[in-house]
Amino acid sequence: MSGDGEGDPAAFVALHGAALRASGVPARYWESLSRKLRGEVFDAGDYFGIMQVEEVDDEEEGDEEMEEQLKKKPNPGNGPCFKVIVTNENGLQASNPNSVFLIDHAWTYRVEHARQQLLHVPGLLHRMANLMGIDFHGEIPDEGSIEQVLQEMWKYNQTYQLSQGTAEEKVPVWYIMDEFGSRIQHSDQPSFATAPLFYMPQQIAYTVLWPLRDLETGDEVTRDYAHGETDRLIRKCVLLPWVPEEVLDVSCFTPEPSDEYYQAILAENKEKLPVVINPPVYAKDKVFKVFTDIQQVLNNLTHPRFVFTDDEGQADILYNFSHFKDYRKLSEERPEVLVNQFPCENLLTVKDCLASVARRAGGPDGPRWLPRTFNLQTELPQFISYFQQRDRRGEDNHWICKPWNLARSLDTHITNSLNSIIRQRESSPKVVCKYIEEPVLFHREDVGMVKFDIRYVVLLRSIKPLRLYSYDVFWLRFSNRAFSLDDLDDYEKHFTVMNYAPGVTLKQVHCEDFIPLFEKQYPEYPWTTVQADIFKAFAELFQVASAKPAPLGICDYPSSRAIYAIDLMLKWDTSRDGKRIMQPQILEVNFNPDCDRACKYHPTFFNDVFSTLFLDEPDSCHVTCIV
Repeated sequence: MSGDGEGDPAAFVALHGAALRASGVPARYWESLSRKLRGEVFDAGDYFGIMQVEEVDDEEEGDEEMEEQLKKKPNPGNGPCFKVIVTNENGLQASNPNSVFLIDHAWTYRVEHARQQLLHVPGLLHRMANLMGIDFHGEIPDEGSIEQVLQEMWKYNQTYQLSQGTAEEKVPVWYIMDEFGSRIQHSDQPSFATAPLFYMPQQIAYTVLWPLRDLETGDEVTRDYAHGETDRLIRKCVLLPWVPEEVLDVSCFTPEPSDEYYQAILAENKEKLPVVINPPVYAKDKVFKVFTDIQQVLNNLTHPRFVFTDDEGQADILYNFSHFKDYRKLSEERPEVLVNQFPCENLLTVKDCLASVARRAGGPDGPRWLPRTFNLQTELPQFISYFQQRDRRGEDNHWICKPWNLARSLDTHITNSLNSIIRQRESSPKVVCKYIEEPVLFHREDVGMVKFDIRYVVLLRSIKPLRLYSYDVFWLRFSNRAFSLDDLDDYEKHFTVMNYAPGVTLKQVHCEDFIPLFEKQYPEYPWTTVQADIFKAFAELFQVASAKPAPLGICDYPSSRAIYAIDLMLKWDTSRDGKRIMQPQILEVNFNPDCDRACKYHPTFFNDVFSTLFLDEPDSCHVTCIV
């Protein structure tokens, strides 16, 4: 897009109106905003000034209000404190259509690139250290200063997300406003509001600043750092990075959410539950017509009792890549048609729901096979209380923040910074899971002891009765660097998903080769025993996920079948009788997984899947019955 109609207000509104409305920027400012964006007019200096506030000595019985303000400064204990005041002699009128200002961004980045940018972008570390009140006078970036900036930046960060583009392009962007914007302090009764705006013609983001009331000369410019939060406890939690407090009096117990929570998810997903039907019965020699849009199925399903059709209306089996929504219509009009999905299976495949339903299997901390997990949208106080209690007891406090429903480790971050986790909540819905600090490692001759995870493909034949199988081949993924609990942003040390990262080594070991190597490294832990524990965890997960009627559990629809990929790790744990054990940790359950490797090395993969799920002939297939 080359322009917004060269000053045509209607064109500006067509491009940016939806974003401005969503951010609450009053329409009276839009024309002036359009003009300032087009001309890159940064005129805040004509109206505002930055004032340095002197530190108050603890010994002095000073002005209590000043002390209160100092507690709320964005960089406690880090040198001078600043505030922004109105300097224009006429003050500022909220009704004036020109009372809207642009704030430039000093640094825009994605979290995983922050360290490298501080190291390599000339002048960036210097500017950030100055802005955050960190001592840095050298020419060459040093690790200590970079570490400080990476810690402090969560008091200055703001975020936005692009609504279009690839999954990678939709990963949240973080930015730090320039020195003027970063000096604007917090207030529960703010005098101004701010919002990021992505200006299409220049493909640049700015922050828009506008007054919420009339101001006089000398009045302070403030904004609400917890904008939009009305609950007092949640506000207190959200403001912790600037106003440190203990939340130990909040119980860290996270009961399973209410029935209404699951009803709301069903409504949000626009899924219509099926009517009750009788299980379809087919002739023993029936040839099934399969309608699918999955290329791996089209290329690899060769079993003589399945033929492909391009006519969805003629199909006996719908094997779709995307989520099916209207089960009611299907169950009423074509109950005999089989589908490769279950209604409400998102209770397994979306990370916050997985944690909720898994709680049915465990005590206050959830089952032993799932890392302790909190939903940052709904369980922030409980998480902070749990974090602070662990901190007091001197226990490990490394956590991994994951979006609810992105795959491939996108926007996933490991940290031991409470501020970072609290602020991550602002970018996109996330869960935070206890990071496995003592994983079972695998010795790679070229590297040393590395993390690895295991992917099993499970086949769900029915809910009532529960019939679950595992494909006999499992897949392994390895980190590329020796594991240690540091360098938390080193992807190749802490993550195992290497097949999407360009120019990164992908270590492959077939499961048949892996088992003897594993047993050689851990002779006291035969793989059959480890796998039995893994299957026990899978069985428990599916039992609790189907224990309640839909939408509180996976729906018992007799025409549904499905395959899922379950990713897991092993961690060192202690059994109730004090023995050191390998405890499976389920990381996630994936809908419609990529079966490229499965088909490449095991050409009968989809024949086995279809025979087990649709013909009820598991005995001749490479599958093991779990339940």
